[in-house]
Amino acid sequence: MNHTPHTTPTDEAAARAVQDELRTRVVLDEPGPPPGTGHVTGVDVAYDDARDLVVAAAVVLDAETLAVVEETTATGRVAFPYVPGLLAFREMPTVLAALGRLRTDPGLIVCDGYGLAHPRRFGLASHLGVLTGLPTLGVAKNPFTFVYEQPGLRRGDSSPLRDEADGTEVGRALRTQAGVKPVFVSVGHRVTLDNACAHTLRLAAAFRQPETTRRADSLCRRALAEATAEADATGT
Repeated sequence: MNHTPHTTPTDEAAARAVQDELRTRVVLDEPGPPPGTGHVTGVDVAYDDARDLVVAAAVVLDAETLAVVEETTATGRVAFPYVPGLLAFREMPTVLAALGRLRTDPGLIVCDGYGLAHPRRFGLASHLGVLTGLPTLGVAKNPFTFVYEQPGLRRGDSSPLRDEADGTEVGRALRTQAGVKPVFVSVGHRVTLDNACAHTLRLAAAFRQPETTRRADSLCRRALAEATAEADATGT
């Protein structure tokens, strides 16, 4: 991985300035790895706001078989207040720490969140991609501030996710299971939208959410429960 240093800003204005600088580095003209090849890694985070704890998990899967290759976690303190559109600054240090503990090449990274489908076109997936140099995409459970028409009911049906103000396509609403609510796929870094959707479908063979997200979510929740129990036991 590349290691562009993460900057934790001191306030909202500084955070937006960091986004403005880093988003110029997003690469949109690379296709990304073919689905089913190499590794694919899910990252997710869980919080305990009462204890000011955040836990991140990274789970590496074999992209062909979806078998777990490696998994890591990291625990940290929340470093930035909750501000819509700036959530990456709360999560990034711990996510980078979890990825840094991997001994395996993470390959493509799938985030539980947004890439270009973000008010400033620079969600967590884009931010993480620029800092690590890895191809990334975001798969979100809701469309954030964007609009879409319902895709067809069949698995694989999709429709554009658009900025209502100017009609720009920022991602796609993708039906990963027949008759189930769509997920919202957006490019992060070094992958096309078509390829991001193809990866998402392959990873969501049995459930609405991709297996990367399901496994990373489960792992970070378990790790958070352990961290909070330890914090209670030690009084920290």
